Amino acid sequence: MRELQVQTKYGKVQGELLQGASVWKGIPYAKPPVGELRFKAPVQPESWDGIKQATEFGPENIQPRHNSEEMAGQKPPESEDSLYLNIWAPEKESSQPLPVMVWIHGGSFVTGSGSLPVYDGTQLAVRGDVVVVTINYRLGPLGFLHLAPLGEDFVSNAGLLDQVAALQWVKENITAFGGDPNQVTVFGESAGSMSIAALMAMPSAKGLFQRAIMESGASQFMPEEQAVALREGMLKVLGVDRDNLQKLNSMPVEQIMAAAETVKQQIGAGMALLFQPVLDGETLPQIPLQAVSEGSAKDIPILIGTTLHEGSLFIQPHVPYSKEIDMVQGVDFMTPDLENRAAIADSYPKTADGQAQAMTDMFFWRSALQYAAAQQQHAPVWMYRFDWVMPEHPLLQRAIHSIEIFFVFNTLDALKFMKAEPDEAAKALALKVQDAWIAFAKAGKPAVARIEWPEYRQNRATLIFNHEIEVVHDPESSKRELLGV
Repeated sequence: MRELQVQTKYGKVQGELLQGASVWKGIPYAKPPVGELRFKAPVQPESWDGIKQATEFGPENIQPRHNSEEMAGQKPPESEDSLYLNIWAPEKESSQPLPVMVWIHGGSFVTGSGSLPVYDGTQLAVRGDVVVVTINYRLGPLGFLHLAPLGEDFVSNAGLLDQVAALQWVKENITAFGGDPNQVTVFGESAGSMSIAALMAMPSAKGLFQRAIMESGASQFMPEEQAVALREGMLKVLGVDRDNLQKLNSMPVEQIMAAAETVKQQIGAGMALLFQPVLDGETLPQIPLQAVSEGSAKDIPILIGTTLHEGSLFIQPHVPYSKEIDMVQGVDFMTPDLENRAAIADSYPKTADGQAQAMTDMFFWRSALQYAAAQQQHAPVWMYRFDWVMPEHPLLQRAIHSIEIFFVFNTLDALKFMKAEPDEAAKALALKVQDAWIAFAKAGKPAVARIEWPEYRQNRATLIFNHEIEVVHDPESSKRELLGV
């Protein structure tokens, strides 16, 4: 039986036994980023005396909420003081240190947390005999406002620096929880996966993880001039100029969040990512895709993939075709490097479904293919696609963005919030998906029983997760060629 009272570098924590897993929640990995620390790089946490009870999740970072959440009284505790992590380990102590899987949540860099029910690490830890860690990081303007040029009191990419600090904490402390600090896999989805692409290009993250699983997100960044324009827009709304920058540290955080919403309305950001990693020359010196192509993540194997209908979460098939979503403009935005953008836009049906599929192909699938091609020059790469659907369900009749997470964590019960009841076949598929992720975390190579899964370099081999599992070589090759990958 594993000891639930653990000595970390900063003090003792007391966990609890839940459903066969040893669990520690709400462990601080940095000082609260408040006041003078609001827009600074994370600082190591203060040590404490006595025993800290690690049985409650830390607050979520402050973020925009849906009205439905507010009306249902479901708003979870939130605070600027949100730099906490959570750990799941098997109940039984192992004679050898266990592989560690660190989850970086998505949410467009503006929402989410490591404590959402879908990210419960119990099944992964118990079935996989691994240690699972989920983290919070600063979001929106608190995490991704490009402030470094204003002086040494401020940083850019604070949210990414939080992730680095959490990984540093894992490296220094995870042995006490039964984990192997030299066998760390980062895995994440959407903005979490885009974060991983950035981490693989960041000098400060070097050596903090050995493997990476990237779900529905790859190289994503904001050019500096765009980030400067966003910052200046925010400062103007907030009434802050170069002479009174310190006001940023003392004004109510609600004012900063409101200013972000105002700027979003002013520029009509739509579905574009208003806050995201910025090329600042220091924390993120290069475009992630360019950095990995030049070997910044040499010897880090990756498992990367997408869902079949990513865009159908954002543009649902049953909605009327929206002329306001200009297909040519959308293609220009998502693939500015291509010359045949008008032909590409014309190749999609003029329906909501066509718009959703264009988003799937260009924003998600194309970027995953580009990233895989860049990294396979320096390390093994495996590609997957998640195709599972529930035909009778209004939303899950498409393999939407984020649906694979429920299978990775085997938290299918959490689908009840969508009024979905997964059947036995879905439960069996969850075990296979989970096994592939666990095998990768343990051996650096994903595996599914009775399936030969070659590396991507072998004729673009792609494992399709569906009711039947199969490897397809170069799926949708003509579309891939049209997209210039």
